[in-house]
Amino acid sequence: MNTLQLREGRAEDATAISALIAQLAPAFFLSPDGAGTEPFRTSVSETAEAGYLADPRYRFWLLEAQDGALAGFIASRDKGHLFHLFVAPAWQGQGLSRRLWQAMQEGAAAAGHRGPFTVNASLPAMAVYEHFGFVAEGPVQQVHGLAFQPMRHPGQAGCDDAGLPT
Repeated sequence: MNTLQLREGRAEDATAISALIAQLAPAFFLSPDGAGTEPFRTSVSETAEAGYLADPRYRFWLLEAQDGALAGFIASRDKGHLFHLFVAPAWQGQGLSRRLWQAMQEGAAAAGHRGPFTVNASLPAMAVYEHFGFVAEGPVQQVHGLAFQPMRHPGQAGCDDAGLPT
């Protein structure tokens, strides 16, 4: 069995983070050829991710396999915005998103933020966020060749220890 190590992100993780996003992002592009997504792709490039990792407004938590491969990661901005959540295909369906979401909530609570939380959910990921207790806020948005649903989570009040609604 391959165990995973949860740790905070470091500058040297930018390459793996950007590569995982690039692998998964086409699933939520509006156009199969990625038309119009250039600003998004620039915002998740290795250079951009290195900038986020160096910026104190952002925090990253990674799940790393024994061989050093990135299984998944989550990032927050300003403690309350879920900025990124990606899990490698080989690890999907094994509860990693929930584990990462819990790590983000614990990190935010340790920094004095217990909610609310926001996310701009890709449409294929909405069910995961709804399972975590996020609710849609307003209409679906379309920007830079992507569609997303703004969502909000109330925070720790009314949730169990895993951050799921009670």
